[in-house]
Amino acid sequence: MKHATKLTSIMALAIASAMSWTAMAADTFVVDLTHAIGTFAPKDGNIGAPDVGKPFKGSIQVPTFGAQAVYEVLPNFKTNRGHFGLGRFVMAEHHGTHIDAPVHFNNSKATLETTTPDTRTLEELTVDDLTGPVVFIDISGRVQAELDKNGGKPGAKAVTDFSNASNNVVTAADIAGVADQVRNGVWLVVNGGWSRFYKGPSLQESAYINGWNFPGFSAAACDELIKIEDRKGVRINGLAMDNIGIDSGENGAGPKGDLVTDSWHCHVRGLQRGWKFVENAANLGQLAEAKPGSCSLFVGAPKLVAGTGAPSRIMAMCER
Repeated sequence: MKHATKLTSIMALAIASAMSWTAMAADTFVVDLTHAIGTFAPKDGNIGAPDVGKPFKGSIQVPTFGAQAVYEVLPNFKTNRGHFGLGRFVMAEHHGTHIDAPVHFNNSKATLETTTPDTRTLEELTVDDLTGPVVFIDISGRVQAELDKNGGKPGAKAVTDFSNASNNVVTAADIAGVADQVRNGVWLVVNGGWSRFYKGPSLQESAYINGWNFPGFSAAACDELIKIEDRKGVRINGLAMDNIGIDSGENGAGPKGDLVTDSWHCHVRGLQRGWKFVENAANLGQLAEAKPGSCSLFVGAPKLVAGTGAPSRIMAMCER
């Protein structure tokens, strides 16, 4: 009898645990924030050169600072019961949806703001660096209103203005509005609604780049975030957005538009502080469906020794 009573108690506990898990699962959802990485056959047998006329499985070209990803099919490893498919690939560190490690930007003496800049490479990042609560900012409504001036498509600055002076980027006011959520280890994740333009054969021929006229963090937004960090004595984990480089297009290009002169403001100031960046994110609009403050970010970055960044699988777990 005692054995039966003990067994009944164990079964009741198991059922209660299962019901608790089911309830939790029903109230949570996971969003994949990652673009697929299209691959192309090697050109003339050169693993370092993509033949864009030979895509795998409908792959499309995307704007990137390197070449398109190359995939080479290797001879099968055969057994008497079938064979293993094998291949190898080549791609740039900062291709597709990817993470920037702090070492991605090395400051000059003139731009160095600390005697101990964070220069960690990818394998040195910890699990705590790659996870954390999401502070969600959604500017997609403002971005869409600006795009509507041109039939919903990006256009020249005179038509669709995503300059730092506009309200169509991440502003200092946006950052000030979430100041109470800024604390150690959070990720500021911004939905610009821009990921749908992620295609095109080059930086010069893509609506995603739009002549370096696209939404992102304005210089004032990053400056405001640093002020908040310093005032509160905290350090965020990083920034994530659906554009090619976190910075607004104007920040990336710089005042001369040459990508070199006084360019990449948020990279220059943020990475030396230990911020990490997730760039070319996808599906960020789905985070708007979550219960406010309930999402956590997970960055599946490889432990690439000496890497300044790498393509990564990015996910968010949220509550409804």
